[in-house]
Amino acid sequence: MASTFSFDIVSDFDWQELVNAVDQTEREIKARYDLKDTKTTVELTKEGLTIQTDSEFTLTAVHTILQQKAAKRQLSLKIFDYGAVETASGSRVKQVIQLRRGINPELAKEISKLIRTEFKKVQASIQGDTLRVTAKSKDDLQAVIQRLKGADYPVPLQFTNYR
Repeated sequence: MASTFSFDIVSDFDWQELVNAVDQTEREIKARYDLKDTKTTVELTKEGLTIQTDSEFTLTAVHTILQQKAAKRQLSLKIFDYGAVETASGSRVKQVIQLRRGINPELAKEISKLIRTEFKKVQASIQGDTLRVTAKSKDDLQAVIQRLKGADYPVPLQFTNYR
């Protein structure tokens, strides 16, 4: 039996579910009467989404549709980092939405400090864009997970490799 137990804290999302959510968003845009003639495009790349549409009003409607489709597919809305609305050619508007993936170093330090101050028997180490949490007791690890689930961070947190 292992003398220490551990788990990893990561921030990631299911890429295929995001592709499906964007596809459903595009289909609904083409089907809805109020958005049909706006020539709205939603382009998905590895870095993020680019939405081009007629006005900020239709951009807000596209945001709502995208968020609904993402939520139905169990994607956290925290993965979307909305950029500034820019004017594109003509009277169209464009917005780039970055996708958040991984825990940035500042947030990793903040989570690590929280774990060190509140849980004396637990160690947290930063490993790139993940955090490894180790302890001698599984109960201590469960308490850390419950504490972090209750906190509100700007990125969605998942707990993997529980051993």
